[in-house]
Order: sequence, then C-alpha cells, then structure tokens
Amino acid sequence: METAAGDGVEEHSEQRLADFYNRRAASGTEHPLSPRRVEQRERFITLLKSEGRHSVLEIGSGTGQDGLKFVQAGIRYTGVDLSEGHVRLARTKGLDVSVASARRLPFPDASFPAIWSMSTLLHIPASDIDTVLRELVRVAAPGAPIAVGLWSGEDEEVLNPEDDVDPPRFFSRRSDETVRRVFGRHGAIEDFVTWPEGQGPESGPGAGNWTQHYQLLILRTPASPDM
Repeated sequence: METAAGDGVEEHSEQRLADFYNRRAASGTEHPLSPRRVEQRERFITLLKSEGRHSVLEIGSGTGQDGLKFVQAGIRYTGVDLSEGHVRLARTKGLDVSVASARRLPFPDASFPAIWSMSTLLHIPASDIDTVLRELVRVAAPGAPIAVGLWSGEDEEVLNPEDDVDPPRFFSRRSDETVRRVFGRHGAIEDFVTWPEGQGPESGPGAGNWTQHYQLLILRTPASPDM
C-alpha cells in the first residue's frame, strides 16, 4: 500500500531539493557508479543502437556522468536537472543540459525516442508520480523505452536520516510490487531487475538505516496515443 507523506514531507519542495544538490555540486565531489549501474547503462545503449534510436533525454542529469557516456557512444544527449550547480558541471563536459522540472518538461510531445532517469523519480511523492510519468510519456515517442532506476523500500515516504542539512532530502521508497503497478499504468514494463549495492552505509541513501536494493526497469510507451 502506498502511504501518505509523513509530517514535514508536504513542505518539501523542488527548490529545497535543488538547494541540496547545489551544495553537493559546489563540493566538487562526484560519486562513482557501481559496476551494476554501469552495466545497465551499457545494456540500454546497446538497446538504443539495436533499435536505431539516436537520441536520449535524461531526467536528473546530475554532473553528466551518464550523459558523457551516451555522447561517447554516438547518441545525441539532452539532460534536465533541478540543480543549477549540476547543470553548470554537466555543461563543462560539453553536454546539452538545462534546469527544468520533470513535472513540466520544456519539450514538445513525442520529442525523444528514449528516456533515461537514474535515482531521480524516487524524490517524487506517491501523490505526484502519475503526473510525472504522464509527462515523461508525453515527451517520449510512441514505443519509446524509458529506463528508470530507484531505491526500494516498504512503500513509505521519509526524509533521509544521513543528510546533515535542513530539510533533508525526501524519498518515496516503493516496493517492487508497487513499482510494477504504478509504472505499469503508463505502458508495458519490458524489463525489471534488482540488485543489492553494498551493505550498511554503503548500500545507498539512509546510511545503513534502511533495508533496500536497487530497482531498474524499462517502461515501453504505448505504440500510439490511443492505446
């Protein structure tokens, strides 16, 4: 069951999330990706090439680690991020990135043949997730693959206990069953894989306070708007 946001969660805003990542960008620290995340990115690139898809939109570009790899693979890349600091760093890599919200993407309908979004939609509460997914489907071409990575949970909405700033980041931590159900309302789930990433504080957000694994799915948008 998807729970309602807890006390204080309602006050969390995109600007506060942007402020957190602006501070992280200012520190100059880039967090390396795990081997499994790299492997899944390479699988997605292979999928795009096999289907003749030559461009991709990333939701939550971060500092451009994935974006650079798409470009190096010969795929035209566009990225959006809430954090101006992230956008500046990604642009130093020569990437086409702008500040924008996944709730209001500044692109026409069916603009992109593929979408990539890692560890970003977990900041979207249950009350908004369908709105955001409809927006992703809107800017994706019919039949496009949308790859999404998330951290799992027990269908709870919480603030990250490891963040030493106020307010800490908001996470909507969904079970595998809930992810399949929610995303399945917007297309066909073509692939769904999970894996652990380390133990304790190395296992992801929460500094070891949460039991979780990483979830990666590929959602295939409907072949036509009428489907």
